[in-house]
Amino acid sequence: MSEFALELAGIEKCYNRGLPSEVMVLHGATLEVKRGEVVALVAPSGAGKSTLLHIAGLLDTPDEGSVALGGRNMVGLADKARTEARRNDVGFIYQFHHLLPEFTALENVVIPQLANGVAMAEAEARARDLLAHVGVLPRASHRPAALSGGEQQRVAFCRALANKPKLLLADEPTGNLDPGTSDQVFGALMALVRETGLAALIATHNLELAARMDRVVRLDKGRVVTS
Repeated sequence: MSEFALELAGIEKCYNRGLPSEVMVLHGATLEVKRGEVVALVAPSGAGKSTLLHIAGLLDTPDEGSVALGGRNMVGLADKARTEARRNDVGFIYQFHHLLPEFTALENVVIPQLANGVAMAEAEARARDLLAHVGVLPRASHRPAALSGGEQQRVAFCRALANKPKLLLADEPTGNLDPGTSDQVFGALMALVRETGLAALIATHNLELAARMDRVVRLDKGRVVTS
């Protein structure tokens, strides 16, 4: 078993290739994230953070280079195999929570597990445990509209970890929150990540939050460099 949860090697990604509007976003980007390691990815808007995360999470494919999850090469896999790997091995968190508005906080964490074949009783038990870890269990029966921004994002964290992924990818997970709430919510996320022992790659503009992670890298002209 590989010691790395994520391995990106020589990633190239260009949009509008061959056109006057051609944009080279990633140019030889290489990054390894060990199991249990939390890495901050820092770069200005438009530098390619989201593209890198989408490639790492199998939502997009590189023009060149390799992507491996847990030592398994993902490049060239059939769509079904990529979908299964993404569902089983990767959790996503975005700047906006994207919770299902018609379902309660508990149900939002249960549903991904049911889609993955987990029995209802087991799914509800895990959902309650995750919500308790981030301090939102008392609000489990509330729909997203009745939750604060910080509570909504904590529920989104729990949903991302519901299926016990090996790798967590987060794109500005506290960027939509005020500084005080951001710090509190990020602390809850880090505690959850540490307790579950999974690897995480977290894109953020917040240098103070980045400094609380194990390692900081940045994107510079399409390449990943140590900050």
